[in-house]
Amino acid sequence: MHDLALQLAIIGVAGIAAQWIAWRLQIPAIVLLLAVGLVFGPLTGFMNPRADFGELYTPLVSTAVAIILFEGGLTLNFREIRETSTAVRRIVTVAGPLIWLMTALAAHYIGNLSWPTAIILGGLLVITGPTVIMPLLRHAKLKNRPASILRWEAIVNDPIGALFAVLAFEVYLVIHTGHQAENLVFTVLFALVIAIPGGIAAGRFLAWMFSRGEAPEYLKAPILLAAVVGMNSVTNLVLEEGGLLTVTVMGITMANSRIASLADLRRFKETITILLVSGLFIILTASLQPEVIASLEWRVLGFLAVVLFVIRPLAVFLATIGAGLSWRERALVGWIAPRGIVATAVAGLFGSTLADLGVVDGDRMIAYVFAVVAVTILLHGFTLGPLSRLLDLRSSDRPGILIVGASRFTVALARRLKAQDVPVLIADANWSRISRARLAEIDAWYGEVLSEAAHHNLNLSQFDYLLAATDNEAYNALVCTDFGPEMGRSDVYQIGKIADSDRRAMNFTIGGQPLFQPAKGFAELRDLLVDGWNFQATRLTEEFEYERYLETRAEGTHVMLWIRPSGALVFAASEGSGTPSEGDTIISFGPKRAEREQEKIVKATTTEREARAEKARQTADAVKPGEVAG
Repeated sequence: MHDLALQLAIIGVAGIAAQWIAWRLQIPAIVLLLAVGLVFGPLTGFMNPRADFGELYTPLVSTAVAIILFEGGLTLNFREIRETSTAVRRIVTVAGPLIWLMTALAAHYIGNLSWPTAIILGGLLVITGPTVIMPLLRHAKLKNRPASILRWEAIVNDPIGALFAVLAFEVYLVIHTGHQAENLVFTVLFALVIAIPGGIAAGRFLAWMFSRGEAPEYLKAPILLAAVVGMNSVTNLVLEEGGLLTVTVMGITMANSRIASLADLRRFKETITILLVSGLFIILTASLQPEVIASLEWRVLGFLAVVLFVIRPLAVFLATIGAGLSWRERALVGWIAPRGIVATAVAGLFGSTLADLGVVDGDRMIAYVFAVVAVTILLHGFTLGPLSRLLDLRSSDRPGILIVGASRFTVALARRLKAQDVPVLIADANWSRISRARLAEIDAWYGEVLSEAAHHNLNLSQFDYLLAATDNEAYNALVCTDFGPEMGRSDVYQIGKIADSDRRAMNFTIGGQPLFQPAKGFAELRDLLVDGWNFQATRLTEEFEYERYLETRAEGTHVMLWIRPSGALVFAASEGSGTPSEGDTIISFGPKRAEREQEKIVKATTTEREARAEKARQTADAVKPGEVAG
């Protein structure tokens, strides 16, 4: 296909479709993107982006990778790394060079690659791509410490691994093409001066500019995007792929600056990153030539086995001795190291260049990197969840609820949910109120849930839903509005009445979904508890169906949510929630039934069950041996 506009449209639609299907099926999106790229490219020959894009291919890929790394840097706050700084530092500075050295040796002696190709390949495979790690962490729900280590390593190692490969390539040029070593040393030092201090200076300047109001809100995101592209290009003029380090440092600098609009900027960059990741994986995979894949031989299996099961685990184990990690955390970090876009993109650049310079197996490096990328995406993508569960490093295996506001109502709800093994945590900034939750043996967090401390100290990945239930309806709306983009607008709920007057009603874009229909406020719920209302959990069975359940409830009872056998939660107030079915456990809020009425219901249900059982026995007795009951 040579129509570039149509090709880009197909890649964009296919990429986002793969992301959506992966979300629905709860599988790593990168796996589907890899499959789509293989189908579009080497399997069918439908497109070849490297040939079709021509000279634009390399700069477009480089710019897209820089934007992705900058967005990753925006997620790294130094407050988050305090507990894991030693481990991350050792993994980057000790494990990284060890992996480079051991991978180069394995590539030469096991993969039978020439030394130039093997050394450059070793530098590339230090990289553990954030484009793969981030989606995996989003689904895996790891505990804070291992998740933080994997995220920091992936983002920091991306530019460092690329620089390792660049240095190896430049050394090859010095040895074989007459380049002067003095020029190489000067170039590397000059590039580092631009990359690190330049990235810090650019990040601080933008932070100062945005915090002082020197740029209007509608221009902040475009200015940021232009600055990333510009800083990446300037550093690349001095040292190829050096711009990746610049934009990463720039992103980390801005992440640790107090900018009020940082959350909005981060969401904008995340949207662009999802689009770029989806498109790039398809483009890079579709650009693979069938003959490159066919060049893979039996040696690559031995190389993969050593890289996956020996080099990475050994390097991480040695680097993290005395780093304060448990053996479970070291085992998980030593295994999980999927490679992604940066390794593939840089391999394509240097592989073709080495081939042009006369290195016979230069193109084979592309095939080896693709093999590592494909295998690590599949193995690590599908084993992260089970392994973290086996090592007890998951924050929770079931969807949880974060409740903001401690009161008699929320504590009673939390106790009922906890009895059903639903993870629940109550957060409140008032000590006397949060003490009520602790006395009831409910997990509690004392502090302002909207604070930066909550963002870094609360493991929000274990909570799929939020309920804002304080006595301040405006604050409830604010909490839901703040957490909505992260948890999902359809998964944040609040209590409170809807104002009758248009002057007092909030805009429909503010707040979450009402927990009750019709809505109930804090004072009304408190009064209902005083009147004897409580929470009840009832499991539906074949004999006790939902219609029968409704008949047995006292007047005014509200069905709040139900828990499916899989552990999934369904809130009754959500649009399209449907009705509970057999096996679901209903959590309701309503008045107590009289004991005599309760006894009648239980007796009637028991009598009905016994009658059905008796009828079944009579039917079985009436069937003679060899006959089939009709």
